[in-house]
Amino acid sequence: MPSRTMIEAIRSAMDVSMERDDRVVVFGEDVGFFGGVFRCTEGLQKKYGASRCFDAPISETGIVGAAVGMGAYGLRPVAEIQFADYMYPAYDQIVSEAARLRFRSAGDFTAPLVVRMPCGGGIFGAQTHSQSPEALFTHVAGLKTVIPSNPYDAKGLLISAIEDDDPVIFLEPKRLYNGPFDGHHDRPVVPWSKHALSEVPDGHYTVPIGQAVIRREGSAVTVLAYGTMVHVAEAAAGDTGIDAEIIDLRTLMPLDIDTIVQSVEKTGRCVVVHEATRTSGFGAELAAEVQERCFYHLEKPVLRVTGWDTPYPHVHEWDYFPGPKRVGEALVEATAD
Repeated sequence: MPSRTMIEAIRSAMDVSMERDDRVVVFGEDVGFFGGVFRCTEGLQKKYGASRCFDAPISETGIVGAAVGMGAYGLRPVAEIQFADYMYPAYDQIVSEAARLRFRSAGDFTAPLVVRMPCGGGIFGAQTHSQSPEALFTHVAGLKTVIPSNPYDAKGLLISAIEDDDPVIFLEPKRLYNGPFDGHHDRPVVPWSKHALSEVPDGHYTVPIGQAVIRREGSAVTVLAYGTMVHVAEAAAGDTGIDAEIIDLRTLMPLDIDTIVQSVEKTGRCVVVHEATRTSGFGAELAAEVQERCFYHLEKPVLRVTGWDTPYPHVHEWDYFPGPKRVGEALVEATAD
């Protein structure tokens, strides 16, 4: 089975989907001839033509608005927002049109579209190229929100998203594009070829939306993470020697609450990790869900390790980024008697 980077897996998902279904179109800023700023769409225009993989003007509102119309009239558009930080002009189209179309039309129209967005930091992209806006989407009824942590899941989840009849926000942690990143920024970069989850089949397969997975079994504390933070949590558990059970959520909405509850009831302790700012971040929703459903099993309060409530800094990137040291400290606090 071939080893692929996250970029190659995402490209393969679109390639497979375009080959299987003529209704699938891919577009966005520089995604056609240039192949995307991260090369996720490289070669698709040459293979499928400029009517199915094409460049869009620098207008995020126009990109998503066009995708909504395409979906309503039978296509399955995959729109790329070059960086998640640029999606704010398109937010009205995502929330007021894409997310509401099925409800507003009493089911006469749907919006089977995917909006792909590179997100997160770890690349010195500073405040306008490092944001993690997932909570802005999970708050909106009618949207599904997906964020993979590895190439295998990225391909399977993206194919599932393209085949879904409702709008899916597909967030891609850009720090994972070319290799797993455990937060130890001072160590050599590890390529995906050395990671088991880089083995990605050539053809069609899906990973179900709404299904979490346990990446590391343990009994001392449950860690809820997604995207890059899955690898950071694994490093923190290894560094501290704590027997943590790490759950990769994969999908934030719909949330696999059953997997979470089963784990927390077993461990009695929970740490939530995400890169986004702390206040009103998705971790607050996770902490509330765990407290409401697992109250009588909890031995300690639910802890959160997150980015700080500031714009993403450039010079102090690693002070902002929730690395294995901060996550490890939370694991120690959660498991202390």
